[in-house]
Amino acid sequence: MDLQAILDGIAQDAAQQADRGHVASYIPELACIDPGHFGIAVALPNGQIHAAGDATTPFSIQSISKVFTLSLALGRIGDGLWSRVGREPSGSRFNSIVQLEAEHGRPRNPFINAGALVVTDALMAGREPKTVLTETLTTLHSLCGHDQIFMNAAVATSEKQTGHTNRALAEFMKAHGNLNSPVDLVTDTYFHHCAIEMTCRDLAKAALAFVGAPGCPQLISPTRIRRLNALMLTCGHYDASGDFAFRVGFPGKSGVGGGIMAVIPGRAAVAVWSPGLNAVGNSKLGTEALEQLVQATGWSVFG
Repeated sequence: MDLQAILDGIAQDAAQQADRGHVASYIPELACIDPGHFGIAVALPNGQIHAAGDATTPFSIQSISKVFTLSLALGRIGDGLWSRVGREPSGSRFNSIVQLEAEHGRPRNPFINAGALVVTDALMAGREPKTVLTETLTTLHSLCGHDQIFMNAAVATSEKQTGHTNRALAEFMKAHGNLNSPVDLVTDTYFHHCAIEMTCRDLAKAALAFVGAPGCPQLISPTRIRRLNALMLTCGHYDASGDFAFRVGFPGKSGVGGGIMAVIPGRAAVAVWSPGLNAVGNSKLGTEALEQLVQATGWSVFG
């Protein structure tokens, strides 16, 4: 299988697409991103990385950061985290407050915004935001093998200025006793880790931590890798997670910056970026590209 040729073909197809979706205009800094970008990278456990398109252009990983913060939180406090956040698909918008109210302040899963805020709060646990953010960046630096990964301050500020719904979610959970640190500190930390910028090449390399093959970095235990992959498969694309599993067939986590991080357990890690989003807030061309990759390679957790 010529993986490089497959990626080159996918990138060429993407370049010819007229309907590229719509960028996340509700975050002003992301609204400025050129929807013409497209990048894809595949990292293999043997250290090889194949890439095509804009695979070396940094982009805002947004909710993809939730996979890494969840891993760190589980490493710090263990399975006790699950008393505060569930493990079920939401079937609702990623920022739904209706569902949170119906379930008494306990988020349905750690990848919707309310769940990620609880995870951020658990990571803080008496620590300053700077400490949590430094730990997150240091982890990514270690996984990627260099320290040229940063948080975009302008994006974080943009999210803070427009993040009224996220603050409402945090206040509601605070009222139900499911948030321990001050709301402003939790939301500010959350906005900053969502504002991390990475390239497709680096994101694919970092995602090897969840592949579970010999030679891959081990961020969490093999048991937790399997469980985290299950969560990505069932919850990683919000209310389109079922469709993503049907069309693509392996764990993945999307972000409104247009990125998708995907894991083929035991085999490879993938990162794709195209800023235009579909109707449910996932990368339009990114999802289509992963579907093409599956068709060309036969990769799937379903055989």
